Amino acid sequence: MSDFTASPYQTTNDKGESIKNEVQKYLVYWYWFALGLIIAIIGAYLYLRYTPKVYNSSAKIKILNKTKGLELPSAAFVFNRSNINLENEIEVLKSLRISEAVVDQLDLTMRFYVEGSVITTEVSQFPFHILKTVSNDSIFKGSSYRIIVKSSAFEVTDSSTHQVLVFPGFDTTKINHNLPFELSLPQNFDISTTEDKVYIVNFSPVSAIANGIKGGIGVNILGTSDLLQLSFTSQSKAKNERVINTLIDVFNEDGINDRQEISRRTIDFIDERFGLLAKELDSIESGIKDYKQKNDIITLESDAELGLSQRTASEQELFTIENQLMISSLLKETIERPNGTSDLLPENIGVSNASINSLITNYNLIALERNNLLTSGGVNNPNVIALSSKLNDLKSNIFVSISSYRKQLEASKMQLARENRKFASQVYQLPVKEKIITDITRQREIKQSLYLFLLQKREEAAINLAITEPSIKVVEYAISNWSPVSPNARSIYIQALAAGLIIPFGIIYLLMLLDTKIKGRDDLLAVNPKVPIVGEIPKVKTDNLIFNDPDDRSVQAEAFRILSSNVNYILPVKVGEAAKVIYCTSTIKGEGKTYVSINLSLALSSINKRVLLIGADLRNPQIHTHINADKDKPGLSNYLHDGAFRWQDALIKGFERHPNHDIILSGTIPPNPAHLLTNGRFSKLIEEAKLEYDYIIVDTAPTILVTDTMLISQLADATIYLARANYTEKKLLNYSKDLFESGKLKNVAYVLNSVDTNKSYGYGYNYGYNYGYGNKK
Repeated sequence: MSDFTASPYQTTNDKGESIKNEVQKYLVYWYWFALGLIIAIIGAYLYLRYTPKVYNSSAKIKILNKTKGLELPSAAFVFNRSNINLENEIEVLKSLRISEAVVDQLDLTMRFYVEGSVITTEVSQFPFHILKTVSNDSIFKGSSYRIIVKSSAFEVTDSSTHQVLVFPGFDTTKINHNLPFELSLPQNFDISTTEDKVYIVNFSPVSAIANGIKGGIGVNILGTSDLLQLSFTSQSKAKNERVINTLIDVFNEDGINDRQEISRRTIDFIDERFGLLAKELDSIESGIKDYKQKNDIITLESDAELGLSQRTASEQELFTIENQLMISSLLKETIERPNGTSDLLPENIGVSNASINSLITNYNLIALERNNLLTSGGVNNPNVIALSSKLNDLKSNIFVSISSYRKQLEASKMQLARENRKFASQVYQLPVKEKIITDITRQREIKQSLYLFLLQKREEAAINLAITEPSIKVVEYAISNWSPVSPNARSIYIQALAAGLIIPFGIIYLLMLLDTKIKGRDDLLAVNPKVPIVGEIPKVKTDNLIFNDPDDRSVQAEAFRILSSNVNYILPVKVGEAAKVIYCTSTIKGEGKTYVSINLSLALSSINKRVLLIGADLRNPQIHTHINADKDKPGLSNYLHDGAFRWQDALIKGFERHPNHDIILSGTIPPNPAHLLTNGRFSKLIEEAKLEYDYIIVDTAPTILVTDTMLISQLADATIYLARANYTEKKLLNYSKDLFESGKLKNVAYVLNSVDTNKSYGYGYNYGYNYGYGNKK
C-alpha cells in the first residue's frame, strides 16, 4: 500500500475547527431557524395583542404611634420608637373587615367589561349610564348580563337564563323588568361609537369581592423603617388607585376610632359619677344647713385657734387619704362590674399609685389589640385567646394592687385618726356640736374636690376625642405604572426569540442524534481511520449521471477526475505495462458502486487510457441501464459458463465519445454465480485483459449480501469501497473494517458517494471544482 494513508486530509481537526464544524452543521439549516424566529415573533405579537394588560399601582404610608393628644410623650416614646408592631398593622390592613368596607364604599360588587373579538377587557365604567338598583347585602350569588347597544335600543341578555330583553329608546325605566340595574344614555350621545358592541356587567357578593381584594393587596415593609408599601394589580389603573386610596382611608378611620374609644369610655364613666356626686353634695349642704339652724352654730372660739391649726394640717392629710380611698373604691367598683375582659378601664382619674396607673394603661392597650385581632381573626384565634388570658391576669393584678393600696391608706388613716384624737384632747372645750359641723364640712370639701377633679378629666378626654391625630401618615397616594406589569413586551419578545432559536436547534439536534446514517468523511474516519478516503462524490441534481463528455467541466466530472487521480496513489507500482485492476464494491446495494464504476472508468478513459469495465455483479446487474443495452446481451456469465465463448465477443462500446472505453456486461443472470466465479475463467479473463488495457474496472456484488466479491478479491490491485452519505448506516462501516483488518479485501480505500454540497460542513466540494476552468454554459 502507498503512503496515501498519511494524507493531510485525514489529520484530526483542532478544537477551533471542531467548533466551527459543529456550528456549520446547524447553519446549513438556517432557513429553519429563520422560520422559527418569524413564527416566534408573530406568536409573541399575537400574544401581546390579545392578552389583557395588567397594571400595578402602589402607595406608601407611615404608621404613627398611638399617643394621647394632651399628654406629654414619655421617655420610652422619645428614646425608643420600636413600639409599633408592623406585622399586626399589616394583618389589619389585609383583614376581611377592612376589605369589605372598601367594597361597600366603592360599590365594587358591580364590575364592567368590554367584549372584543378575541379578549374581554375590564373597564372602570361604561360609556352610557348604569344605575344599580339593589343593595350590596341583597347580592347572594354571582350574575352576569350582556348589554348590546343597537341602533335604537338596548338589548340585555341574562347569562344564566339566556333571556333577552329589548329596551327601545335606550331607557329601561319605561318597561317593567327584574334587572338589578337601570340603563340610559347621556345627552348628545353618539350611538355610532358603541353600536353593536358587547358590554358585560357582573354582580358578585361582597364577601367574594372582598376576598379578591384581600388576596390581591400586597403590603411590604420598606427596609427597617415604619413605612409600608401597598400595591394592587388589575386590568384598570383607575380601579387600582381607587381601591388603594380607599383602603388607606378606611384603615386610618379604623385606627382613629380605636383610639377615640378610650376617650369615649372615660367621658361616659365621669358622666355617670357626676350624677352621684351631685346628689351627695346636695345632701351634705342640706345637712349642714339643717344642723346649724337647729343648734344655732355660727363660729369657733378664738382660744381654740392654735389647736385647730394643728388639727387642720392633720385633717388635710386625712382628707387626701380619704380622697384616695374614695377614688380607689370607685375604680374597684368599676373593675368588679361584669362587663367582659375586652372593655376598657378609665385612666388618669386621680389614683396616686403609679403601679395601678401603669397596669390600667397596659390593660387598655392589650384590650385594643385584642379587639382588632378579634374582628379579623375570630374568637378562636390563638393570639386572641392569648391576649384574653393576659387581660384576665392584668385585671387580677389591678384588683390586688387596689386592695393593697386601700390597706395602706386605711393604715395611714388610722394613724392620722390617733393624731386627731390627740389634737382633739387639746380643744376638748370646743362644743361637740361644732365638731360635728367640722366633720360634715370636711365631707363636703372632699366631694367638691372630687367633683372638680373629674370635671377637669372630662374636659381633657373631650379635647382628646376632638383632636385625635390620624393613625397613619400618607407618604404617597396610589400611583400607577404607565406600562403594564403583565404581559411584559420586552420579556415576551426575548423569550420568543430564544424559543425561535432553541426549538429548531433542539429538533435538529434530536434528528441528528437519532440519525444513524453517515454524513461525511469524519464518520468514516471515526470508525476506520486506517483506511484512506480517495474521493467524495457530490450529490448532483440532474438526470445525466454519466460522464459522457470527456471535456465535461461540471462538478461531477471534476470529482471523478480527482477520484481517478487519487486512485493512482493507492495502486501498487508494477513493472511493465500490465493493466491495473480496480474493484468497486459496497456493503449493501444502493450505495452507488455501479455509478462510481462507470464514471471512474470514463474519467480514466478521458485521459486517453484504455479502460475495460466489467459487470461482475451477476445477481443484480445495473450497467446496462446506463447505456440502454439489452439486459440479456451475452456477457461475463456467458463467458464463465461456456468454455468456447471468447470474452472479446462480449465487448461493447457504450459511449461514442470514449473510443478507448470497452464494457463487458454481466450477461444472463445465472443460477450459480459463486460457482462460475471460481471455475478459473474469471482469472483467465483478467490476465488476458491486462495485456490489452491500462485499467480494468470491475463492478462487483455487495459484500454483506453475497460472497461473490471475496471469491475473486485476490485478483484486485485496489478495492474501492463505496459508502453513501445519508444512506449507509454507521454500524455497517464496522463490516468494512472487519474485511480490511482480516485481509479479505486487498488495498481498500473508501469513496463517499452522494455528498450534499449545500449541507457540507468541513472539507467538501463546496470549495469549488471549477477553479481555473471558467463557468459551464
